[in-house]
Amino acid sequence: MLKVLTFKAGNFTFSRKYDRQAVRENIVRFESMFQALAQLPILPNQAAKLDTELVRRSIFGTAAIEGNPLSEKRVDELLTEPPAVSGNDLRERAEQEIVNLGQAYAKFAAPPTGKKREPLLVTEALIQEINRVITANITSGQHSPGKYRNIRVEVDDGAHGGAYTPPRILADIQALMAAFVEWINSEEVRGEGALVRAALAHYHLGLIHPFGDGNGRTARLLEAAILIHEGYKYVPAVLSNHYYKSMGDYYVAFREAERAKDGDVTPFLALFTRVLIQSVQDVQERVHAFIRLLALRDYYHFCLDRRDITRRQHDLLQLLLTPSGKEFSLRDLLLDPLFAPLYRRVSEKTARRDLERLTQLRLLLHDGKQYFANPFALGD
Repeated sequence: MLKVLTFKAGNFTFSRKYDRQAVRENIVRFESMFQALAQLPILPNQAAKLDTELVRRSIFGTAAIEGNPLSEKRVDELLTEPPAVSGNDLRERAEQEIVNLGQAYAKFAAPPTGKKREPLLVTEALIQEINRVITANITSGQHSPGKYRNIRVEVDDGAHGGAYTPPRILADIQALMAAFVEWINSEEVRGEGALVRAALAHYHLGLIHPFGDGNGRTARLLEAAILIHEGYKYVPAVLSNHYYKSMGDYYVAFREAERAKDGDVTPFLALFTRVLIQSVQDVQERVHAFIRLLALRDYYHFCLDRRDITRRQHDLLQLLLTPSGKEFSLRDLLLDPLFAPLYRRVSEKTARRDLERLTQLRLLLHDGKQYFANPFALGD
């Protein structure tokens, strides 16, 4: 535990005190699940697709925690093709936040190339650069991207534990940030392991709240960067999405830890480890879905070779092989451009016969209105 006496904010405590038994139980469970995930076979192109999807969900989550109103669909559109701006024009704040986060994740949350697994050296320059990228081109009161604030701010969430007033003056913030990077890089904190170290960085940077804007996004991205440098794949990219899903608990955990006696940070670490487990379960389900699709693709070929299905029926099933699945009707087979190459020249009677055959074989399921591929056809 490190206590720093500030000019205006009194004693500020950097603490690694927590209920080790409760937290370690969740960490052991997570590590077991993560190792199982690491052993799952996934092709490079599918891994890249999965990583992109998870990062985009995390960007949506980390922005939404701070009140960004954009939908997940709009976030995906902005990250796929950011709208151009000309001259001195600025994007709307909500859109600029997403564009900035896309650049920040690409720069700071990408796995290091050509380097062995090693702890991330956290520096003030790194934290300031993360904030600079996250808040660039956004008009926000007296905030200057990447610069420590010299104004009073209040972190107000009355619905989840009440308001918190972080250190108020520049001299205190400068002293605390210098102490923070020394402490988070110390042997004692590194000795806690990458998971606890990442969570402690997130929590204490959030308490210092050194910038006029973008503090939460900066802290969550720093947490992800620490984990990625230690060799954790996929999970760091989706953590913020699960913080968003548990946003009430997220704010309460911050407040309970901040108000706890003797610097006990158990409330935040307990939340962090629960979110870790939710995140790895999420990733496991998505990887299993990719593997299932590959298995189904081979099974459809097997059914074709065995002449259980026709070439057209096989090709229809192939069109339906997407992680999210696709529901369709008999009418869609005849009118939807996706199916047009297969059903343009066949009668409605033939299309109906295809659906009946594939349903009979349990390759398609029918809920009375729509048809969709049976993801568990191999087990039927």
